[in-house]
Amino acid sequence: MGDLHPVIGIALEMKQRGHIVYIASTPFYREKIEGLGLGFRPLRPDWNPQDTELIAQCEDMRRGTEILLRKLVLPHLRDTYADLLAAADGMDMMIAGEMVYPAPLVAEKLRLTWASVILSPCTLFSVYDPPVLPNVPELQYLRWMGPRAHRAMLRMGTVAINHWWKPIRDLRKQEGLRPGRNPLFADKFSSELVLALFSQQLAAPQPDWPVNTVQPGFMFHDESSAGETLSSELESFLANGAPPIAFTQGSTAVYNPGSFYSESIQAARKLGRRALLVGADESQHATAPDVFVTRYAPYSQVFARCAVIVHQGGAGTTGMAMRMGKPMLIVPYGWDQPDQAARIVRAGAGLTISRKHYSAERAAKALKRLLEEESFTRRAGEMQQAMQAEDGRASACDAIEAVLLRQAYCTLLLSS
Repeated sequence: MGDLHPVIGIALEMKQRGHIVYIASTPFYREKIEGLGLGFRPLRPDWNPQDTELIAQCEDMRRGTEILLRKLVLPHLRDTYADLLAAADGMDMMIAGEMVYPAPLVAEKLRLTWASVILSPCTLFSVYDPPVLPNVPELQYLRWMGPRAHRAMLRMGTVAINHWWKPIRDLRKQEGLRPGRNPLFADKFSSELVLALFSQQLAAPQPDWPVNTVQPGFMFHDESSAGETLSSELESFLANGAPPIAFTQGSTAVYNPGSFYSESIQAARKLGRRALLVGADESQHATAPDVFVTRYAPYSQVFARCAVIVHQGGAGTTGMAMRMGKPMLIVPYGWDQPDQAARIVRAGAGLTISRKHYSAERAAKALKRLLEEESFTRRAGEMQQAMQAEDGRASACDAIEAVLLRQAYCTLLLSS
């Protein structure tokens, strides 16, 4: 859902502006997408993003990214390509997430205008603002070495994983397309528009980003956008007592949380604070006077009423906590999450504990600092204030419409 929600936000705004919009995604999301009044096209692999076993495999900090790509994404490359080719045929423009690796191939095959969506600064791989990579987190301690050293390390990384991309090279050859470049570091960036959908408060633009990058800010969408209200029980809990500490694992890790929620309850009780558990299984964690357990609640409606947000570090969850001006304790488990955590720590708006070492005692110690040291709340408020000028949804769609306008103008010139 973390990758889907920003796309839904774009789709709803473009529809409101009068465009006909379809979302191509795994069939698991068909009902949700069509329920929002948007067109849907199925895109293989037909997988369940709530599959506990699959999530557990991808949570391996060192190998999670490789497992995701080489066991789930790339083995289904030809199916995804065929489905996307059918879905994009006859469209004026395609907007693709960076892990939809057939997108550049489809755009070339159909001579279709396209834009790429980047949700996290980590995957722009800037040598001027080097990311924290989950498979080699130790590199974060080498930031001081500068762009030249990080450029050399990036080249070595490119060579080391070059064998991953053989299925894409084979498909390009079979389809009569150009040989292409590295799919992770180059081809995923559209030459027409790259949408960096995160705030400059999380990462400022860098000189080695693609030249056509537009950074609108975070693209927020949750169920509250459709007018959903909180349950009377949750509303009562939030209204009657001191602001609780929110504990959540986002939209993916929540299906394999381990001991996160049980340790979190203990941490809150050590501090004498109330706890709001979002995403926890009510059958495993009972609601009590000092603890409220809910499988789902819109972050936009609950984060603002909490004292601290404890979460996994996904881009969307991080962005919402920043938007609400709340200090954070980030417990990353893979992908872009260690990088988001490091950025929030460097900004002075939060702390981080590795998932492996998360315990009631460590969490209570970190939360005590976040609650008592005024600098965390002040810095979170400053970031919130700076984000007020950002309108990710409108700015992103303005950039998309500008590309469509240029396309229409060029078509008119060619036909005149």
